[in-house]
Amino acid sequence: MDNSQHEHMLAEIEKTASILRQGGTILYPTDTIWGIGCDATNQKAVEKIYKIKQRVLDKSLLILVDSVQRIYNYVTYVDPLIEDLVQSFDRPLTVIYPNAKNLAKGVAAADRSIGIRMVRDEFCRQLIGKLDKAIVSTSANISGAATPFRFQQISEEVKVAVDYVVDLYHDKISGLKPSRIIRIKDKGDFEVIRS
Repeated sequence: MDNSQHEHMLAEIEKTASILRQGGTILYPTDTIWGIGCDATNQKAVEKIYKIKQRVLDKSLLILVDSVQRIYNYVTYVDPLIEDLVQSFDRPLTVIYPNAKNLAKGVAAADRSIGIRMVRDEFCRQLIGKLDKAIVSTSANISGAATPFRFQQISEEVKVAVDYVVDLYHDKISGLKPSRIIRIKDKGDFEVIRS
């Protein structure tokens, strides 16, 4: 990444963080696919995402964090074995933890479980750090429609519904699959939901 690209990324991080602080919704590149996001602690913003997705509020969303330490803000307990797994995993890994806390209604599931992914992608990491909060991530489509794997596949309806479209990686084709998903069970044990 040359200097001008780096400066452009920093400017986008500032602009996007400002939108999120105001309760806005964003369309943004993640470490897997393009997502619709907002501040995971802002109730009005979360409700806006459900409206954009045209889905009922009793589903649940995924949140992205920039470090293992930040996970502790949103769940009551993280088993040390899971912490090691999250830090050492070399591809995107979503972990479903029990006992979510400090999140807007509609982010965690009805049983209070929450899917959290620690991102290594530079844009996402810096954005979360700048906001100093977790960000919601849900696929950039209306519920029931196909998941878009690159920016060009995102419907115009979604692009105009969000408050801000991040101006990065529009031409990049993501070869990444959705993340691996594991669910925490009792005593640090887990089951693989999607490998």
